[in-house]
Amino acid sequence: MLTKETVIAHIKALPENFSLDELMEKLLFLYKLEMSLEQSKNKQTTPHEAVKEQFKEWLQ
Repeated sequence: MLTKETVIAHIKALPENFSLDELMEKLLFLYKLEMSLEQSKNKQTTPHEAVKEQFKEWLQ
């Protein structure tokens, strides 16, 4: 989960003038990154070898 401090720090890092689209893109990226890290921590990932096998099936 994102914290206010993290969001505020990233907003402060934006240029003085930015669009709402840029802000939303940044916040969505931070959210997805945070969720990915949480999934990784909880072992909710697919092993590399399993992904390679899936690609073999898809590319046939």
